Amino acid sequence: MSLSPSSAETTVTPPAAVTPPVAVTPPVAVTPPVAVTPGSTSPDPTSPRRSAERVRGWTLASATTLMGLIAGFFYAYACSVMIGLAETGDRTFIESMQWINATVRNVWFAPGFFGALLVTAVAAALHLGRAHRPVLVWIAAALVLYGAAFGITMGVNVPLNDRLAAAGDPAALADPGAVRAAYEGVWTAWNTTRTVASTVALACLIRALVLHGRYTARPARPQAY
Repeated sequence: MSLSPSSAETTVTPPAAVTPPVAVTPPVAVTPPVAVTPGSTSPDPTSPRRSAERVRGWTLASATTLMGLIAGFFYAYACSVMIGLAETGDRTFIESMQWINATVRNVWFAPGFFGALLVTAVAAALHLGRAHRPVLVWIAAALVLYGAAFGITMGVNVPLNDRLAAAGDPAALADPGAVRAAYEGVWTAWNTTRTVASTVALACLIRALVLHGRYTARPARPQAY
């Protein structure tokens, strides 16, 4: 019995090629853009340069505030206290000034009187260098002016106050008019001088603060104000 070719040979179909699984790429996290601080090449707002500018700015603002306090203190004497006391009798004038001088050295007075000098000097030191020279000029001017007012206070007004205190009880003075005359005119004149000096010093610090603000807000050329 013969087999037909069709029955003798079985055609084998090769297996279909299996497509390998496609690797799925996970989504890439997109980093949001970082804002670059104007005037700095670093995007970090807490960079050392920015931190240093903040220290300079706060120190200068503190010096300006303290200068305003002490200038106002001197001004109050010039525009009200001494004018009012000028209308009183000799013994009243002496007793009033003795009590004012005895109580003025307190915790409210010291920060303005001593702090204005100290903090302004620190602000000047922090602005040393070519990049900060335009601001430094105004701070230095304020320091010189208030240094003069400070020197007047310690060299003229305080010794006069001490002599007035040493005069004793006004009720027991034989010649209160002479004691007053040796004190009032000189003290008032030098108070006016220190008032003007400290007020101009305040104006200089305000100008320095404005220039410092312009510098820190400028996005380029950090070498100049």
